[in-house]
Amino acid sequence: MILPTSGGVEAVCVSGADLLPLPDRRPGRSGIDKKPVVARVAVGELGLAGDVQVNRKYHGGEGQAVYAYAQEDADWWAAELDRELPPGRFGENLRTTGLDLTGAVLGERWQVGTAVLEVTAPRIPCANFARFWGVDQLVKRFTAHGASGTYLRVLQTGEIGAGDPVEVVHRPDHGVTAGLVFRAFTTQKSRLPELVPALAYLPVKDQAGVAARIEKRLAARS
Repeated sequence: MILPTSGGVEAVCVSGADLLPLPDRRPGRSGIDKKPVVARVAVGELGLAGDVQVNRKYHGGEGQAVYAYAQEDADWWAAELDRELPPGRFGENLRTTGLDLTGAVLGERWQVGTAVLEVTAPRIPCANFARFWGVDQLVKRFTAHGASGTYLRVLQTGEIGAGDPVEVVHRPDHGVTAGLVFRAFTTQKSRLPELVPALAYLPVKDQAGVAARIEKRLAARS
């Protein structure tokens, strides 16, 4: 399959101070409720200006600085659930068009506005996501569908805005996609060894743990 090498930014979204309350959980709030912004947004090494990432253990950091979700995948969910899913509803910073994010290769680089971003990992859904939508069995359904969107690290800081083109300026040839990583992490853990060629592109905080899981899986086969 030939992957697209260009697309666009439908919207840029940040959470700002409008945090989702989580009265029965720790921490007691979440930055998942993101809204589109009109102005261009500065992109720093750890994410977009004005965006809030509350639980830094699981969100944010160098390998999860920006989260992108495709309009095409949002349209599938909108039809599946018979509801509108405007930009930001997936907790994404970038709502993209024209790009296959499930097929995005770890380590591929995007020129977006004046910033350069690098694909690092899929998003694994959590209980806060299900609470935010109020949909029964959402995590299970999201996992079964497998359109996870992708996290990105910032290689070059800059500014981005709605309407900017997205150009894939580099794509490694190892073939490990965000979709493959998502399956290996969730429903097809026997595929973990297939991730070896792309380990160095994962968020740094996850590399050692994933490598250990792969080693354990390989040892069990021998």
